Amino acid sequence: MSDYGDFARFYDRFTQNVNYPARARYFDAVIQKYNPDAKLLLDLACGTGSLSFELEEYGYDIVAVDNSYEMLSVAAEKRGKLESNVLFLCQEMSELDLFGTIDATVCSLDSINHILYEQELLDVFKKVALFSNRGAVFVFDVNTVYKHRQVLGDNCFVYENGDTFCTWQNSLCDDGVTVDISLDFFDKVPEKGLYARYSADFSERAYEIDELKNLLSQSGFEIKAVFDDDSFLPLHRDSQRAIIVAKKV
Repeated sequence: MSDYGDFARFYDRFTQNVNYPARARYFDAVIQKYNPDAKLLLDLACGTGSLSFELEEYGYDIVAVDNSYEMLSVAAEKRGKLESNVLFLCQEMSELDLFGTIDATVCSLDSINHILYEQELLDVFKKVALFSNRGAVFVFDVNTVYKHRQVLGDNCFVYENGDTFCTWQNSLCDDGVTVDISLDFFDKVPEKGLYARYSADFSERAYEIDELKNLLSQSGFEIKAVFDDDSFLPLHRDSQRAIIVAKKV
């Protein structure tokens, strides 16, 4: 993952399609199913904190971590307006360092896909395990291999939001699972009658479910379930997002 400085200013505008209340309701249902006594929750790769604030409404004490100062700056502004108690920390996922242990971890919106190498992903899982109480639940979503190959692939998308529009160009790498992504934002400057351009480039890798299971097992987690996107249904051949549920042993 690279440049999120410019991306941060547009992130909330271009994720308005994400139903954060519904996502929080779903993650809470999963947590309650597998660890109903959970109180302290880690939101890993929290972005601008939208999911963190929604989960706080379910009574959790939230620690939220992201590696982007710019994203966390937006989150801090929102926290002040909401009078929230979410604790935000700027850390890399692979260098997670908390003040104590937690009862549940969520990681959403394909953040795990931003980790391109198995060893680094193993390091992340081990860090989450290190700061998880026994019986703690770890819930995360991932874009599937199917989505990377058949949906993102070498395609280009264009989105518009008011006076800003975004072009999203993808390039599927030779390994068949990694997609290089280039985002260009064009933001209207009314007083000049021009558009300012901002760019962000990063890559995402899809993992086979068995690869994820193996890495989680090596990290001290027991796989409890694999669901289709925000449901309690099994994956199917053309599932675009998988939900992984694991428990610290």
